[in-house]
Amino acid sequence: MRLTNFSDFALRLLMYAAAHEDRLITIEEASEVYNISRAHLMKITNTLTRAGFLKAVRGRSGGLALAKSPSKIRLGDVVRVTEPDFALVECFATGNECLITRSCHLRGILHEGLDAFNAVLDKYTLADLMLKPKDFGVRPAA
Repeated sequence: MRLTNFSDFALRLLMYAAAHEDRLITIEEASEVYNISRAHLMKITNTLTRAGFLKAVRGRSGGLALAKSPSKIRLGDVVRVTEPDFALVECFATGNECLITRSCHLRGILHEGLDAFNAVLDKYTLADLMLKPKDFGVRPAA
């Protein structure tokens, strides 16, 4: 199993916002720090804002900030919002045409593994990933 870049970048964006709790961050600066396209980061920001992880402040001196405390943002919740699906194998998806689904034991085992994966992510919050602004290799804004 591999998380999409969307989920990876979403977690990184939240980490960056958490490290700069004292000010608003911008999509432009996060794009520059992570070398991620601004357009892609806009989509991620919209998803995280709609899900209630980020809040957007519009206007000339606007930007982004966490919508809640880092200790209230569970990693599992972020991944569930940003991953398109968790269909690890065909029988997890709609339209399953696998001939052995009725007899196969693999589905149950993989479900157990996926449940364990999600349970581990749910044990951790953004607070567990906290970094300092200097850890991002950029100087603090004046």
